[in-house]
Amino acid sequence: MAIFAQVVDSGGFSAAARHLGVTTSAVSRHVARLEAHLGGRLLLRTTRALSLTELGQQVHAACARMLSTAREVHAMAGSYSARPNGVIRVSAPVVFGLTWLAPRLPDFLAQYPEVDVRLTLIDRTVDLAEDGVDLAIRIARDLSPGLAARPLCAMRYVLVASPAYLARHGAPAAPDDLPSHACCYLGYGSFGPDWRMKRGDEQVDIHVASRLTINNSAAIVTLAEAGGAIGLVPDFAARAALEAERLQLLLPDWEFDDPYTGSIHAVYTPGRHLALKVRALIDYLVQAV
Repeated sequence: MAIFAQVVDSGGFSAAARHLGVTTSAVSRHVARLEAHLGGRLLLRTTRALSLTELGQQVHAACARMLSTAREVHAMAGSYSARPNGVIRVSAPVVFGLTWLAPRLPDFLAQYPEVDVRLTLIDRTVDLAEDGVDLAIRIARDLSPGLAARPLCAMRYVLVASPAYLARHGAPAAPDDLPSHACCYLGYGSFGPDWRMKRGDEQVDIHVASRLTINNSAAIVTLAEAGGAIGLVPDFAARAALEAERLQLLLPDWEFDDPYTGSIHAVYTPGRHLALKVRALIDYLVQAV
């Protein structure tokens, strides 16, 4: 059942085999045995795609619940261990993982030599139970119900530009100046050209059309450093460039409203028996801010 669930989650037999460290033929045999035992097809296989039958959908949901329960049992045992040990599977947004999380992990590993970390950087909301994730980093205003969370740090979006751009075009003195500048922002999902900015009791709504949007804030920072535009990015993405003075902060007294706002949390599945390894990593990250 666990191997079948991994095949579905990995999207194929070969990917599941690599994840599990076994041969593809062994994975295929296990799935065939499960189908024979249940008396029905679970998967529809073609040369290009893998899909679930109606029975397969029901079985996969049950297998996911089974694996979640198994992880709770492992966590229960781990919570009684004298020292944190084992593998922690962590998920984080790509740029936050690159700029904030990854540089902090070597010290954690040095403190806990019996713990291994498997970090996946992905810009989507993972399902902790179905994806087998122990700890997820979420940047959001509101967190999903049914999960426990610890706040890590505040996050705000900032406007940045290179000295070369400002020398050519000047710096905006107020939000109303921004539509006349070349600006670059994320431009996907709820992110767009309509910005609400606040300063104390003041509030300004502006429309900032852009000829270029990029769905990665690290790339926007690179563009801004090259003098191509004013970039609207999370503060953690621009911190290194600001400290090195490759970029300058613009309109620092103004703050952005939704969707360009949020907080950063470490999210995990609630329960009485949180594994020591997970608790240790959460405590470390909170202190490492």
